[in-house]
Amino acid sequence: MKLPRLSLLVGAALAASILIGAPLASAKTVKVTMTAMETDVAIDNKGSKYPAWTFDGAIPGKVVRVTEGDLIEFTLINPKENKNSHSMDFHAAEVDVLKEFAEVKPGGTKKFTFKAKRAGVYMYHCGASVMVQHIARGMYGTIIVDPKEYTKDFPKPDREYVLMQQQFFPDAENYKAMLENTGWTNSLINGKVFHYDPVHDPNATKVLMAKPGERVRIFFVNANVNMPVALHPIAGIWDRVFPNGSPKNVLYDMQTAGVPVAAASAFDIVSPADRPTNVAIVDHTMSAALRGAITVLMNRPDADPTLGKGDNILP
Repeated sequence: MKLPRLSLLVGAALAASILIGAPLASAKTVKVTMTAMETDVAIDNKGSKYPAWTFDGAIPGKVVRVTEGDLIEFTLINPKENKNSHSMDFHAAEVDVLKEFAEVKPGGTKKFTFKAKRAGVYMYHCGASVMVQHIARGMYGTIIVDPKEYTKDFPKPDREYVLMQQQFFPDAENYKAMLENTGWTNSLINGKVFHYDPVHDPNATKVLMAKPGERVRIFFVNANVNMPVALHPIAGIWDRVFPNGSPKNVLYDMQTAGVPVAAASAFDIVSPADRPTNVAIVDHTMSAALRGAITVLMNRPDADPTLGKGDNILP
């Protein structure tokens, strides 16, 4: 007579264990298509043009955002009008460099798939020869692999922004200077000099915004071809820093954190809840900061409610 009751208890416990261990969201397939475009783009707030190589005509390329465990189906189109071969190197992918990351000649198309196995924030870029020139001319972007769930150590932010820093070489053809780290004149943030800094550039019309007390997460990617970045919030302190954007890597109360070349991190900052403040996010390497690597974050009660949310994380 006790056996049925015991079976029910065991069955209930087993069902509970299955529910507890179940993932919060099932993996999905994400289709991503990009077109290599050799075109002129504006590299400052005045609209000065530069003969760039790009993904989809912009510097940087669009943000790719997936969840840990997702399968990415990627397609790269290299139009026949282009003069150069191009390729795609996703730092979040674990594949065959000679196969998936192979160059695509003008008029060709490349397709491959990979599974986003590790949560974090990663760079992607063109890896065609000469690689330094393809990156320096604008062929790079960000892929964010979100964890399956937020935790106490990796809380859900109120706002998110993507910032990518790059050295600007005005002589686009001189890849030897890029290799020797000579000839660069400015730093670009998301493709422009002083992009979000009206303090140092009166032509700048954009800044990052948040409300007092909000947690702002900066997904920062160092797309420089040679120089590391020392990221510092002037008039603030990083509440948490996640090297490589991984929830497993947590640093608390950081004044400055280094980001190597071709690496990325997530930076959380929480402004005082009792007053408006302004923060300047800078590469504390002064040769980079004063050449364009300064971003203003304004914390004010009337902050635009759409900025830093949803798809609006790459201003």
